[in-house]
Amino acid sequence: MAEWITYYQNEDEVEGEEGEEGEADVRYSGRDSLIFLVDASQSMFERGEDDEMSPFDMTLQCIRSVYTSKIISSDRDLLALVFFGTAEHKNSVPFKHVYVYHDLDTPGARRVLDLHSFQGEKGQTLFQETLGCSADFSLQEALWVCSNLFSDVKTRLSHKRVMLFTNQDNPHAEDSGKARLARSKASDLRDTGVVLDLMNLPKPGGFDVSLFYRDIITVDEDEGDLGLQQGASEKLEDLQRRVRARETKKRAQARLSLTLGDGVSLAVGVYVLVRSATKPYPVRLYRESNEQVKTKTRWFHAETGSLLLPSDTKKAQTYGSRQIVLEKEETEEVKKFDEPGLVLIGFKPLERLERHHHLRPAHFIYPEESQVTGSSKLFTALLMRCLERKVFALCRYTPRRNTPPRFAALVAQSEELDKNRVQLSPPGFHVIFLPYADDIRSLDYPEKTSAKPEQIDKMKEIVHKLRFKYQSEAFENPVIQQHYRNLEALALDLLEPEQIEDLTLPKAEMMDRRLGSLVSQFKELVYPPGYNPEGKGAQVKRKSGGNGGGGAEKKPCAEVPEEELRAHVKNGTLGKLTVPLLKEACKQLGMRVTGTKKQELIDTLTAHFNR
Repeated sequence: MAEWITYYQNEDEVEGEEGEEGEADVRYSGRDSLIFLVDASQSMFERGEDDEMSPFDMTLQCIRSVYTSKIISSDRDLLALVFFGTAEHKNSVPFKHVYVYHDLDTPGARRVLDLHSFQGEKGQTLFQETLGCSADFSLQEALWVCSNLFSDVKTRLSHKRVMLFTNQDNPHAEDSGKARLARSKASDLRDTGVVLDLMNLPKPGGFDVSLFYRDIITVDEDEGDLGLQQGASEKLEDLQRRVRARETKKRAQARLSLTLGDGVSLAVGVYVLVRSATKPYPVRLYRESNEQVKTKTRWFHAETGSLLLPSDTKKAQTYGSRQIVLEKEETEEVKKFDEPGLVLIGFKPLERLERHHHLRPAHFIYPEESQVTGSSKLFTALLMRCLERKVFALCRYTPRRNTPPRFAALVAQSEELDKNRVQLSPPGFHVIFLPYADDIRSLDYPEKTSAKPEQIDKMKEIVHKLRFKYQSEAFENPVIQQHYRNLEALALDLLEPEQIEDLTLPKAEMMDRRLGSLVSQFKELVYPPGYNPEGKGAQVKRKSGGNGGGGAEKKPCAEVPEEELRAHVKNGTLGKLTVPLLKEACKQLGMRVTGTKKQELIDTLTAHFNR
């Protein structure tokens, strides 16, 4: 029987993986779906000043990056691409000037190649020749086609989003009837749970959202100005940043209650802001059909060979010389400590929270007004008071049932906005896991010679010169990035994978320029004269002969008798001799050695003795 303590640890290991998506959301809610609705009118193909990238080319590059990222991170999500304002049409109704280029399905390499064919000047020319451009379109019909794409999907969809790319701020300025129908259809989509996002692109004279799209797009209450961008995305990086912020629904890992006292509690959602990036696990395929192999585990009795049912197995733990057998229900009861949730214990000053208390990436909690009315007000009051008094809340945190409780510190974070009033960091609490006493070790440091004051001052100068503002998002894992580049090259039939720049390597030339002579000055203060800390010193090459001594003389190679060579050739065992012996044998027999490979030497000796 397996020890139940192992089962207990495995359960905690699952919790340690952080369950980023949350059991309820992934298992029961369904898949995320996203439709890219792209304006294909003539204005999207016009380049700006200084021959900048056209809005259409910028849009396709952004969509292509989303396709590739979804293949890597969320291959179960459904994506579609719809053009409106085209001369040709392709849809299920069918409406004119609406072209469904990609149906709502999982992304793949074929779709990435399709988008690549429309990039650049040649690609835009190909698009205008195949699909064409037209100003006589109806946005209401384009939204209708998107609604039909969502309806035609057989699987359950947890989140439905339409992302509209255009540089026309008032597409139906001359037709109030089309504008009224578009607003009505957008309202119907919002009522069915479809989120409409606007990705406004640069336009001469500026993009005015208030003319038309203010009544079209969806603005979440908790996202403020992020849902309603006033300024257009002038650069590809800005557009990609906005798309990344909107492409994925913010999923709560869990929804728990935060208990502040007797009868006082509020609902919060637990989110995972950071997780470790790892290579995906390999998928096993059946070599004859190339289908994915599904593994199943069965337990059999060691003596009788009969199949064991779950009710036939028990867990045991040995204490002393006695083995204690537990039923499945008993093991679940042993692991159950408390109901999932956060229970407030008290408050402590932020100075009491040390850096070495960090155990794992923190979670983040945000109020869930839909679960308990009034949670947002109570949460905001607690957040503001913790910020004012510079304290953190000490809580007992039980993430889910059958998991042990942890002590956690709730550290308040205020809302941060950029110059465009776009939210950079949300208001809420970071849930920092605190260590138990057993997790903290006391180390015995060996006694070493203390540095002198002038040495310390010189090293402070060096550190000051090498300091820079650290940003974690500026450094990528080179191994993982190269792994995905290799997969991308294999899937897209590229000649060679794109090489990445390893940003984790130190910039030696820049460091040398900044430090100047500080390094040599520090070495003079620390090391004795003539000492080379980087090696054993310069090596002097010694002559091989002479009375002055020198290196060891080269040992002469042993000779192989001719009779022995003949026997090796007869038995076919010349391969057992080393290359130096074979070379020496050729010289001994007066043969000219033309090659250095072992097989060439064997062929030469064999031909000599077979004459």
